[in-house]
Amino acid sequence: MGNTLIVAGDSIARVRVTSCYLPLATPISDAKVLTGRQKPMTEIAILFAEIETADGLKGLGFSYSKRAGGPGQFAHAREIAPTLIGEDPNDIARLWDKLCWAGASVGRSGLSIQAIGAFDVALWDMKAKRAGLSLAKLLGSHRDSVRCYNTSGGFLHTPIEQLLVNTAASREKGIGGIKIKVGQPDCAIDIKRVETVRRHLGDDFPLMVDANQQWDRPTAARMCRILEPFHLIWIEEPLDCLDSEGHAALAARFDTPIATGEMLTSVAEHWDLIRHRAADYLMPDAPRIGGITPFLKVSNLADHAGLMIAPHFAMELHVHLAAAYPREPWVEHFEWLEPLFNERLEIKDGRMRVPSRPGLGVTLSDRVAGWTREEAEVV
Repeated sequence: MGNTLIVAGDSIARVRVTSCYLPLATPISDAKVLTGRQKPMTEIAILFAEIETADGLKGLGFSYSKRAGGPGQFAHAREIAPTLIGEDPNDIARLWDKLCWAGASVGRSGLSIQAIGAFDVALWDMKAKRAGLSLAKLLGSHRDSVRCYNTSGGFLHTPIEQLLVNTAASREKGIGGIKIKVGQPDCAIDIKRVETVRRHLGDDFPLMVDANQQWDRPTAARMCRILEPFHLIWIEEPLDCLDSEGHAALAARFDTPIATGEMLTSVAEHWDLIRHRAADYLMPDAPRIGGITPFLKVSNLADHAGLMIAPHFAMELHVHLAAAYPREPWVEHFEWLEPLFNERLEIKDGRMRVPSRPGLGVTLSDRVAGWTREEAEVV
């Protein structure tokens, strides 16, 4: 046979990319807004990729961008989409590399990789559907449910009275943990909010805090020391996301676990965190690092290093990926993306059930059409 390549089976016949802007009911503010680095968030740019084969099998994937980058993601996705036509959709790793090299001149991280992420997720969705399995089962699930915590009710624009109402509502829904934002210019306000929420929840209920990269090293060390008595599950992003050495020093010094990684946009950046022992909880975001294929590389590295993971945002995707991680993970509960899909995740007794439907187990709602600004199709 020599080096002869025999091509058989299905092939990609159609690729559709859609840029959708999901409006948020309330402008969202975290520490980056209060320190003047960003404006309140009013919408999320969603990049959908729909892939169809000659045999009629379909896959749905998505990526996203907050505050900026949506038009750029869509433009890059539209430009590289023809690369997939005629290809075997099962060769996901090879197609990821092909898409990456198609746009390599603009880099292997950031916006260009996030555009690839929508295609990659769609290919994995299709592969699981072809097998008649949920994505978690296709990957090799360790559990049929995962611990979940709520973030959306704990932003800094939320008055403390409403924050307590939100935490109570989350517990009534069956959510197993609460995360609140910190990182305000006045640290005393942060401490007061943490004290109030901890007292409201009781000593044993899982509580996390998130500074969104807004502390310098002295402030982070001081705040980590002050927050130690509150028995937090973790302190998230106390420093700039690329400060691996600074995070490593905090992780080594304090009992409270350090969590970071959500803002990273490549496997290489995650490896820098891992090799520096800069996090107890790694927080990869599959759409931000280019999809499921690079996420699996990060999760393998994290598991080898003995780290816990808590994937960031996009629970509709990350519930599957977390279920396939050997060590018990956390998944972030954000209801923001729910209007995009017809299905809802089931939450009970502090855990999020992994959908048993084939693939991701989601279909697009009719509302997506009304929020669509651009679309393109390649056949």
